[in-house]
Amino acid sequence: MSDLRIAVVCSSNMNRSMEGHSCLSKKGFNVRSFGTGNQVKLPGPAPNMPNIYDFNTTYDEIYKDLLRKDPELYKTNGILHMLDRNRRIKPKPERFQSCKDTFDIIVSCEERVFDQIVEELESRERSENHPVHVINIDIQDNHEEATIGAFLIKNLITQLSECEDIDNEIDEIIQEFEHESNRNILHTLQFM
Repeated sequence: MSDLRIAVVCSSNMNRSMEGHSCLSKKGFNVRSFGTGNQVKLPGPAPNMPNIYDFNTTYDEIYKDLLRKDPELYKTNGILHMLDRNRRIKPKPERFQSCKDTFDIIVSCEERVFDQIVEELESRERSENHPVHVINIDIQDNHEEATIGAFLIKNLITQLSECEDIDNEIDEIIQEFEHESNRNILHTLQFM
């Protein structure tokens, strides 16, 4: 469909980025997903008791761990379903800061993650000076919003993939998209 290299990034590479990854890959886009956090965090039995994992822990290992801890809780809150989807897409969560691949568009799912991506890109030694558009669409971290957000990301990426000169047309496309989606979009041009 498009030769754009796309990354979708949230904090833990669990919910929002993986929903976006799934939606874009079903449409044939060249997409990867990442998290920017130091660890992977999932809701636990109480707000002050999250489940915390290292980024090297596979989705399958996390699924089995939560199944062992409290299968009813994690089935009811949708975490097991989410992990099942994730493990069908790729083996484990990936940290953006550990990836040195080049992308054309990076979409973040919250402003804090957008800031972390920009900070990471600015701190890197540029190997190719390849332009990358970093775009933020704020998406609440719950299953329903992740689904809505994935469709918004797909719609924006589709529009960007269809334009003839992304660098000259992106501002106008984002402005129109902001108006249509009724969401504030952040955008900056960085180099990789």
